[in-house]
Amino acid sequence: MTETMGRRERKKAATRKALADAALELFLEHGFDKVSIRDVAEAADVSTTTLFKHFPSKEALLFDMDPDIESALVAAVRERSPDTSAVEALRTHMLGARSFKTEHEEQIAAFQRLVHSTPALIDYHRGMWMRHERALAEALAADIGAPADDPACAALAHLALETRALAGTSPSPEAAVDAAFDLLERGWESVRPRD
Repeated sequence: MTETMGRRERKKAATRKALADAALELFLEHGFDKVSIRDVAEAADVSTTTLFKHFPSKEALLFDMDPDIESALVAAVRERSPDTSAVEALRTHMLGARSFKTEHEEQIAAFQRLVHSTPALIDYHRGMWMRHERALAEALAADIGAPADDPACAALAHLALETRALAGTSPSPEAAVDAAFDLLERGWESVRPRD
């Protein structure tokens, strides 16, 4: 029975990957608005019904790593070593995400151009990122024994996640991430230049 479940899960994962890969290729080639759900399903050799079993919307096809991203953010807080602060663990996580980006710079740049040139994708991406913010804030709150809706934990989660946008517009992304996390960890008074 376990073997059957393993095979079924592998097949689902392969179908999901085929759909996401086909969608990305079509969207990059033709533009998001010019590609239909049917086009993606046909390119992956599945029905539109099968596509919707794996992805709730056309926008979701581009963000197939969404659950993995959220899990990694939460794990950065929950699974850190006892001598590492939550802020330092998030800094390390965000810098690690930056190093992945440099290894796949060309593909990621094309993906980002597509997202930033399509209003529906901008909105979807922002909504997705905000879901990560809630999950991260809850993990931070649980870590310190605070209520799940603790405003300080929500603020830390929000600001930590915004470092990605800051890094994306900086000529020195790693320095931008470090500066932001220095500020989060030590506060404004400790990082601003003295007169």
